Amino acid sequence: MSVTATASPIDPRRRRRVGIAVGAALLTLTVTGCSGLGRTAVGPVTYTTERDRIVSENSPSVKGCHRMAPAGADKVANGTLIDMILYPTRDCTGRGTAYVATTFTDTNAPRSLPWRSYRFVH
Repeated sequence: MSVTATASPIDPRRRRRVGIAVGAALLTLTVTGCSGLGRTAVGPVTYTTERDRIVSENSPSVKGCHRMAPAGADKVANGTLIDMILYPTRDCTGRGTAYVATTFTDTNAPRSLPWRSYRFVH
């Protein structure tokens, strides 16, 4: 006597639900695995110093205070995907700040103090 096993067909709706559940689980694992990595503000921060020197920093970290060139900056272009705040001090403190949204530029008035540091809003 021979016994043959036949595979029963899997319901397409069940296969789709299983696929969605597996995909969601993999996505969750991927996101939690990468969350501890250093996040960056994707894109460049470009600024012009008082001596017309152009400085560009590509994808700086979103954490902490970022110092600019010692001479400071008169014009700052935020080409990143995150908004930033400009400070006239070297340590991201004090008054007289400027909020620069993503893809916007800030230009100082001629008699204003130059921007000396920035941080991201996250």
